[in-house]
Amino acid sequence: MRVDVLGLQAFVSIAERGSFRAAASHLNLSQTALSHRIRKLEEALGTPLFLRTTRQVSLTAAGTTLLPRARRIFEDLGSALGEVRVETREGAEQVSVGCLPTIAVHCMPSVIAAFARRHPGIGVRVHDNSASEIADKVQSGEAEFGVTIVAANRWDLELKPVVKEPFVLLSHRSMPLAAAPALSWAQLQGEPLVRVSAETGNRILIDDALGPRREALSWRYEVQRVVTAVSLVRAGIGYAIVPQLALDALADGELVAVPLRAPAVTRTLGVVTRKSVPLRPAARDLLVLLSQALKRGVAARKDESK
Repeated sequence: MRVDVLGLQAFVSIAERGSFRAAASHLNLSQTALSHRIRKLEEALGTPLFLRTTRQVSLTAAGTTLLPRARRIFEDLGSALGEVRVETREGAEQVSVGCLPTIAVHCMPSVIAAFARRHPGIGVRVHDNSASEIADKVQSGEAEFGVTIVAANRWDLELKPVVKEPFVLLSHRSMPLAAAPALSWAQLQGEPLVRVSAETGNRILIDDALGPRREALSWRYEVQRVVTAVSLVRAGIGYAIVPQLALDALADGELVAVPLRAPAVTRTLGVVTRKSVPLRPAARDLLVLLSQALKRGVAARKDESK
């Protein structure tokens, strides 16, 4: 049975005011239109809701049973609409974005500062998560867009490449390989390497690019995040293979990045959005700023390595 919201509204208004005339005035309806709504509701229910006399209107037994339930329906509806208004208002005052941790550290401070100058009344929520978690948050609408590794995409998400970033060998300045202008993967054999978990997109890209050659390398340590790998390198424990932006984002003067060759391994960073769901103007502006920052960061590192 379809819920007759207009009929219920008319019913509650009459019951609370005890008069068709007063209810019609409150709802800005003619008495004829109001009577039509009640008659339609009573026909749908198969029972009268009011006892009408020339002097007063009173509830039938069915009307008495229906009234508290009808009131609760409108109370719940009002609460739901209020929650939507709050969420809409808060959403309008905040842009939510997902991005990889290295991008969050490298790009977001300057990007958010620039965004704040353009939109001083709008906040930014950053979900610095793994590639799969970013896709989940975009898919659910928790993040309006995400900046992540371009890989196999989900059918309901759209992924557009932005920039290609190489992986480099991260070394402490005191370690032997730090002085090399560039290294092949074969030259890393026997060296203590820090490996990032297989759950990350970075690990998958490296393993796929190296193929069987990865087994000839000494992956002595394994961590869950790039930032932890960087801390081990800083302590002089070993070397780590990290995205180029990680050095700028997480390192200091003690660390250096050595280009890797034969093969050169890269990751493509791109923007993921929900298909057929346009970004709000503020989110589009944040996306432009973030894309520009990524391109500048990769270009700057490329110039430094020449």
